[in-house]
Amino acid sequence: MKTKITELFGIKYPFIGGTMMYVTDAKFVSAISEAGGIGILPSAWYKSKESFRDAIKEIKDLTDKPFGVNINLFPMMQPIDNNEYIDVIIEEGVKMVETSGHRAPDDIAARVKPEGIKLTHKCVGVRYARKVESVGVDAVTVVGFENGGATGTLDITTFCLVPAVANAVKIPVIGGGGVSNGEAIFALLALGAEGVIMGTRLLLTEECPIHDNVKKTLLEAKETDTVLVLRPYGNTHRCLITDVTEKVQELEKESAPFEKVYPLIEGAKNEKLVKEADFSGGFLSCGQGIGQIDRILPVKELFDQLAEQVSDAGKRTNEIIGG
Repeated sequence: MKTKITELFGIKYPFIGGTMMYVTDAKFVSAISEAGGIGILPSAWYKSKESFRDAIKEIKDLTDKPFGVNINLFPMMQPIDNNEYIDVIIEEGVKMVETSGHRAPDDIAARVKPEGIKLTHKCVGVRYARKVESVGVDAVTVVGFENGGATGTLDITTFCLVPAVANAVKIPVIGGGGVSNGEAIFALLALGAEGVIMGTRLLLTEECPIHDNVKKTLLEAKETDTVLVLRPYGNTHRCLITDVTEKVQELEKESAPFEKVYPLIEGAKNEKLVKEADFSGGFLSCGQGIGQIDRILPVKELFDQLAEQVSDAGKRTNEIIGG
């Protein structure tokens, strides 16, 4: 598969691994990159420059393939100095940075672009895509309303968002949201995307470091088993429905202050959920594409299968057009 994204990053497949907090560790990033896509390490997971540097070095020990780092621009309960992480990125020779958040990465671009680092930004609307194009990002990632994790507030579906952005900007577009098979990838490429980003589908891979019981729960989930929470607090997330998300929804209906919600979903509980399958606290980001997944595969086998499905979808389309 050859697209502007494979050429930009020097990768086999135009598949980007979605950055998932408490999930996408160094080994998982390496597995995604080794399989022909590009894995992205969440810098916000690491509370010191030293631990962040150690994670990058671990990735470099495990693979010589391209990988990236996510810089979080969302508001955080415990803010971190992203400049310190960028220092490490530059010193360790990381070649790709992804930013995500409520603002354009002007300051990040000013630091990484002169170093020859490729910069992408993740957003949820046309005007945001145009803005980040103006500050010099190399590609823009847009994820539709179907995606797991942060969804924004525009509620635009992938099928509508991707072509709108592809028609509005000149830089390559990476699309995502509900992408769980090759047919969906083919559709996004047909709509103007040059690459796809996947999170939920990668949860159900052998290398994904979440608890086996969490994987079992996800395998049984349907497309109707997700819910939006935290919208009243300006941080809408799509998650798997659990007892905790139902409690959060009850508090939202009562217009409870965020201080009452936070103890249910704080970071330590989210990490415990994915690592120990403790569903008594935290939430599990999960997109609507979960209902299309019926197998746990090694990442490489998954990517090869997805590429084959894309090819098959293209052949079927050609037959229809030819007919």
